[in-house]
Amino acid sequence: MVIKSIESENKVDQVFYQMKRKILDDSWGLGDKIPSEKELCDMFGVSRVSVRSAIQKLRSVGLIDTFQGRGSFVTKKIDITNSVFPKMTIDEKDFKDIIEFRELIEYKSIELAVENADEEDIRNMEDALNRMLSNKNDYEKYSIADYEFHFAIVKASKNKIFYTVMESISSIFQYYLQELNRVFGINEKSTQGHKNLLESIKNKDADTAKKIIEEGIEDNFLKLNR
Repeated sequence: MVIKSIESENKVDQVFYQMKRKILDDSWGLGDKIPSEKELCDMFGVSRVSVRSAIQKLRSVGLIDTFQGRGSFVTKKIDITNSVFPKMTIDEKDFKDIIEFRELIEYKSIELAVENADEEDIRNMEDALNRMLSNKNDYEKYSIADYEFHFAIVKASKNKIFYTVMESISSIFQYYLQELNRVFGINEKSTQGHKNLLESIKNKDADTAKKIIEEGIEDNFLKLNR
């Protein structure tokens, strides 16, 4: 895998995604020692702070272990055999937890966005959707734009608490979306659902918008349980 230079503001997430991808594609196999912090800084063109934060995220999802004086080693190999889809690195309980969060925050945000969204909010949604469509062959970039699309909806609610909460869990939410897109793939049904969601908000049709989200969640549950 070619290492891409990190230029986005969210450097920790970008480093995390690229390191995780190297583990998933076996560039770094089970038991391998990953490069040192200095080597990773040079590899990605970021600071030690960003590298250390990314390493911590990899530890938190069980992909590496770090040993004092020895470095960090790959400890979890993703098994993609004997399954219709590759296995997710988030378990079913985590999946359900974030679904409940979406039902609590995102559904209400849609209702408020239908009432409060201004032209700038709609442009933000459109821009994020266009980035999704132009990155359908790169699930990592697609997932970042996917998060930005949903974040734009929450921001359009004009509820500062919702906005702050969504922003505070951006890494978790992006990771969740990335795992969905990596495991289940990016298909026409998914992209069309986002297009329909945007149109429903533009048309101030909250019921249809929430139904689209609900159908997408149910579809993911069915795939998860295959």
